[in-house]
Amino acid sequence: MSLRNNSSPLVKPSWHLTILLLLTVPMLAQKVPVEERILDNGLRLLFLPREGSPNIAAGWVARVGSVHERPSITGIAHLFEHMMFKGTHVIGTRDIEKNLEIMAELDRVKEDLDREQQALADKQRLGEVPDPPGDENLTARHKELLKELERLTEEERKILVKDEFDQVYTGAGASGMNAGTTQDFTIYFVNVPSNKLELWFWMESDRLLNPVFREFYSERDVVREERRMRIESTPIGRFQEEFEAMFWQSSPYAWPVIGWPSDIEAITRNEALAFYDIYYAPNNLTACLVGDFQPEKAMEFANLYFGRLKRGARPPPRLRTIEVPQVAEMRMKAYAETKPQTRIRCHTVPEGHVDDFALTLLGDILNGLTGRLYKSLVLEQEIANEARARQRSLKYEGYFEIVGIAKPGKVPEDVEEAIYLELKKLQDAPVTERELQKVKNQRAADDFRKLRSNFSLMLQLLIRDAYRGWETINTDSPRLQAVSADDLRRVARKYFTLENRTVATYYTDASVAEEADALLKSLTDEQREQVRQVQASLAAAKPEKLRKMLTQMKQQAGSIPEEKKAVFTAIQGSVERQLKSLEGGEK
Repeated sequence: MSLRNNSSPLVKPSWHLTILLLLTVPMLAQKVPVEERILDNGLRLLFLPREGSPNIAAGWVARVGSVHERPSITGIAHLFEHMMFKGTHVIGTRDIEKNLEIMAELDRVKEDLDREQQALADKQRLGEVPDPPGDENLTARHKELLKELERLTEEERKILVKDEFDQVYTGAGASGMNAGTTQDFTIYFVNVPSNKLELWFWMESDRLLNPVFREFYSERDVVREERRMRIESTPIGRFQEEFEAMFWQSSPYAWPVIGWPSDIEAITRNEALAFYDIYYAPNNLTACLVGDFQPEKAMEFANLYFGRLKRGARPPPRLRTIEVPQVAEMRMKAYAETKPQTRIRCHTVPEGHVDDFALTLLGDILNGLTGRLYKSLVLEQEIANEARARQRSLKYEGYFEIVGIAKPGKVPEDVEEAIYLELKKLQDAPVTERELQKVKNQRAADDFRKLRSNFSLMLQLLIRDAYRGWETINTDSPRLQAVSADDLRRVARKYFTLENRTVATYYTDASVAEEADALLKSLTDEQREQVRQVQASLAAAKPEKLRKMLTQMKQQAGSIPEEKKAVFTAIQGSVERQLKSLEGGEK
């Protein structure tokens, strides 16, 4: 930013800083005027009327995520997100009585099937059948039950109205209906026209009051496929799971949100119902409306519809298991179809802890194109193509993570050592006031921008309420602005220690490199040069561009002349490897 006047070519740095501080003040002074109401059953409502827009951003959050699970039912919180779109007694079926009968039969068959599965698992554990077992290892009864399960599932599908929940909303002019599950919460949201607010109250209360977890067992297969696509088929997905399990020694953050494969395949509808009764009770929920509506009218709808929900028989259990202190450095070395890279993670603090704000700003100082890591590792030393850092504050735990992706010809160890040098600088010398104020101003500006969108504001309020309470949207900015340079140096010394860190280093899979080299060796010198020029241009390409290139190349593959196919194949392989490498680095 360059400010000019008549007497001086540039405003002096002190004035420059003062002006930025003045620009920040209105952002910090603005409060979000939320009206909070609580129903008799404990459900919390957050109202933020805003005239002008004909829509309302509406949503609700359940304070439950994968951290509330236990071994043998991991992934159940995420599975619930899927099941909550399956409809109710009046939505999603042509014949509710028949539907319920089939579901009862499915549960009975599943119980018998579980007994057969357990017997097979016992044999597998003792080495009496292969791992995994094949169809030839199934008993006649096991095969018969699988056929019965398939028959009942197909019978259920015949009376279902697919995606009716979404159809009702879109037919009324709503948009953006979706949901998400994290370690700490599950959130549901949609944009509805202002004149359809009562529909939202009825729809959301109905799926909480009269849920029907139809297609339960087949939906587990959908989640299993989702897991395969998101984790098992990505370059470093399974390694990242292993890294998480190594990093978290005792905390339930150790398992993936989507769950372990064996659990996904074994969860029963009865287990799901018991989980639902505890965590989807109204006293564990918060709903939020932001947009053009009258709070008193909304309160009438809330009492009429959400008021029907019964408070949970007992409050959700308190999370007991916390992470034990790490006492020694842990390391993981992996070979994958990805760029050589280093991931360094240190245990820190949960969201809202007094040190959380200083660690967040430390992440900002290191991160981004103007951050210390990029300037040092990418621009000055030229040992990395990318370097990023962040403080990740979860509800019960937290960590600080740095990722560096090595340049061609460099190794993960080069990047790792360079990162440690940057961390040591933070430990040895205080950050300048100018550098600190810059990242504070950026945070303040980001917070201010997030207030403009009704949808963004609704999500922020719900997520904050799932953590320490929605009020933190008004109280956290001053706490962040109060962080000093001494605070930054103190937390850098406290958390960035040898015994507190876990490191993963990734190396390019040798077999992939050998395959690429073999392909290049089959080309002429001129052809190899063509391929290398393309490879050089790919280094700066974004994943979206690479995906588009790959799609176009696959469409053109059949029309490439024979004499150009070798070069075409080599280039296509280069695009595929570069895309996989970037996707792996984004994890």
